[in-house]
Amino acid sequence: MIDPVRHLSEAGHLLRFYIDGAWREPEGRERFAVVNPASEAVVAEIAMGNEADVERATLAARRAFRPWSRTSPAERAALLSRVHALVLERAELIAQALRTEMGAAINYARAAQVPLAAEHLRVARDNLESFPFVAPRGTTAILREAIGVCALITPWNWPLYQITAKVGPALAAGCTVVLKPSELSPLSALLFAEIMHDAGCPAGVFNLVNGSGPVVGEAMASHPEVDMVSITGSTRAGVLVAQAAAPTVKRVAQELGGKSPNIVLPDADLERCIPLGVASAMRNLGQSCSAPTRMIVPRARLAEVEALAARTAAEFVVGDPLGEATTHGPIANRAQYERIQTMIETGIAEGAKLVIGGAGRPDGIDAGLFARPTIFSEVRSDMAIAREEIFGPVLAILPYDSVEEAIEIANDTIYGLGAHVHGTDMDQVRDVAGQIRAGQVHLNAPAWDPNAPFGGYKRSGNGREYGREGMEEYLETKSVLGYYA
Repeated sequence: MIDPVRHLSEAGHLLRFYIDGAWREPEGRERFAVVNPASEAVVAEIAMGNEADVERATLAARRAFRPWSRTSPAERAALLSRVHALVLERAELIAQALRTEMGAAINYARAAQVPLAAEHLRVARDNLESFPFVAPRGTTAILREAIGVCALITPWNWPLYQITAKVGPALAAGCTVVLKPSELSPLSALLFAEIMHDAGCPAGVFNLVNGSGPVVGEAMASHPEVDMVSITGSTRAGVLVAQAAAPTVKRVAQELGGKSPNIVLPDADLERCIPLGVASAMRNLGQSCSAPTRMIVPRARLAEVEALAARTAAEFVVGDPLGEATTHGPIANRAQYERIQTMIETGIAEGAKLVIGGAGRPDGIDAGLFARPTIFSEVRSDMAIAREEIFGPVLAILPYDSVEEAIEIANDTIYGLGAHVHGTDMDQVRDVAGQIRAGQVHLNAPAWDPNAPFGGYKRSGNGREYGREGMEEYLETKSVLGYYA
């Protein structure tokens, strides 16, 4: 088995940052323990940056911006192709890092976390090759130009996936970047920095500084030489970043929290859509901002839904991430594990019907941050488990009496990131989708589309990632009159 910690330690990269084309010693001396959530053992220590480290990385990105932004699309596409190829070549090493740092079941890391992350790089490259950076409008030219130096702040739940979703389009647009990955899952980010270096990324174009949000994140967001901040994280973190960025009037793109609905219409095929809905809600242990954790179902079919949902959850195998049969590993960190336990107990106290699961670890597991896949039914919209983002394997089933009521329940949230609709009558399915206030809606469990823009309404954020729209976030618009005179 490939050991990512040993690899990074022998390379000397655990306690360094990647700045200006080389691995640099940090200015500060603070360290952070990386914990394997399956065992709760400390497996590594990383360096934690400070304002001086952000200054070095940001100035390196500023120096590199002009030459990089003036490269041709073909040159930038060539770099992205090399990075894409190296991610796939080192897929097993990265998968083992994800298993170690966040407890991802190894088969899930191999089948989803790594290949989907690689897709963001491919899409950024492909969109770059056909993007109209100069377009005529009469005698005026509409130019799309790189916005500048971009600070990228990524979360712990989809570590590499969120990095490539930002770095790929930013570099494609001609921007330079400073990345702050989550300190809770830093190993895959360090491996990605190695890939950027080995792919021949010019010095200063890509920089990485590990650290905390209040120190490194705030320093990046407030830095006058940063032109844009893109953050994926909690709504609270997004607000703090926007506040820090406001005095310098920089662009802020936010992909934040969610409490996504899954409307099951009266004519839906329950045998198909309920297992798919449960699996979607608990994908990645429910540690996904767009997880459809509110299943909204016809009251007349509630008993059928409960039985199918319980049967599906009972088939999950929670355990050792290295186990071949394991479908779900541990929760990624202690704070999140405790949050999930608190919310399960809250659901019980609120009077929701516990269909399966509950507080504590699954039977037969005595150590590690393992949670029981939990389903509540007879949930009301005023209950905390229906309103608050739990970010764990907890599904709330809410009954409705009319389709109009289902839509009202779906929209009765401060969030608006994702949504799902299931039904047989496609005219009705499309109509319902059009009435949901969310940035991305899935109809009848379609295949993932890396070109479909992703982002939120309301407190789920602003801006879009993925596809062409994801690259446009990193571009400014300039009109040049008389260009074609």
